Amino acid sequence: MSWESSIQYERIINELVRDRLGGTASADLLIRSFNFADIEALQQSGRWDEAGRLLAEAAAHLEAGGAEAIVICTNTMHSLADQISDAIGVPIIHIADATATAVRAAGVTTVGLLGTRYTMEQDFYVGRLRDRHGLTVLVPDEPDRTTIHDVIFEELVRGIVNPASKAQYVAIIDRLVGRGAEGIIAGCTEIELLVEPADVSCSYFPTTRLHAEAAAAFALGPIGRAAG
Repeated sequence: MSWESSIQYERIINELVRDRLGGTASADLLIRSFNFADIEALQQSGRWDEAGRLLAEAAAHLEAGGAEAIVICTNTMHSLADQISDAIGVPIIHIADATATAVRAAGVTTVGLLGTRYTMEQDFYVGRLRDRHGLTVLVPDEPDRTTIHDVIFEELVRGIVNPASKAQYVAIIDRLVGRGAEGIIAGCTEIELLVEPADVSCSYFPTTRLHAEAAAAFALGPIGRAAG
């Protein structure tokens, strides 16, 4: 939920809308951006219900403002998707579904998942990929999970892109490939700020881009929405 990745969502969505509609067209977006320090504190202290209430209230306000769909611009906070969905009457464009669609389209069935500790270790993400989309999901062993998590919170959300950390991530990815991963999901929206497709020896699925593409596709859908 850091602005480092949120601005990438806005850029990608607007570029796709402009490419489709031409001229000076851009997306009509309602954006609720949080103080990430507040969100991080709720995560670290395990106050997920409180975080869920915060996001659900925000989603309801966006719907009241005219939003036709909600895009939660983070993988980790999709752990609260059901709680948020219960508070609104419009759909949530789920990041795991958008990612799984791309994975299946690439003919990949076994993926390695990088993300925050919450995303890698809880079942809300791995379980959805497995149960709804039939994917086999591999997560890194320790201490690799700690390395991935720490780089996200100590560097990437603060705008720090460190070549040494990239090297660590690539080594972790190589270990997942060695265990059978045919593709890698960058399951934290900040990871693709660090690791690019050219850095990976297999299929790479950057969730920020895939999620933003799904949002733009919804906005530009067949019923004539110009954006949303």
